[in-house]
Amino acid sequence: MEPIQIKNPDTINEAAKEFIRQMGDATVFAFKGQMGAGKTTFIKAICEELGVTDVINSPTFAIVNEYRSDTTAELIYHFDFYRIHTIQEACDIGASDYFDSGALCFIEWPEKIEPLLPDDTVRVDITEQEDGSRSVTIHNYPSTGILP
Repeated sequence: MEPIQIKNPDTINEAAKEFIRQMGDATVFAFKGQMGAGKTTFIKAICEELGVTDVINSPTFAIVNEYRSDTTAELIYHFDFYRIHTIQEACDIGASDYFDSGALCFIEWPEKIEPLLPDDTVRVDITEQEDGSRSVTIHNYPSTGILP
């Protein structure tokens, strides 16, 4: 698949709509990108396009935020594992139970908890371009792990 382009902040919702069209039946998405690449901002736009009207913000301190779509009643979990130091910390919050729940799971800093990720996790790379735009690339790595 061709990468999804986010040319500027005004085009992020169109990019989110395209991402949703490409999601298929997957439920667990691992977002990778440098600090400041726009992972949280893009996940926020995806949640808005999925019908979430609650305030959407980074779960950096809470580790996980729960949202519900007002249009489909679907549960959405947004994780930020940046502050996780051990796999056990993620186990203690029940990360695997969330991933196995069938609800949508959007994960930032997945490399911190890779052993817990399901085999069918979809990797999403967000890369900042020289002109300030962003490129979103979706990778499917069933049964082989998601991280390079």
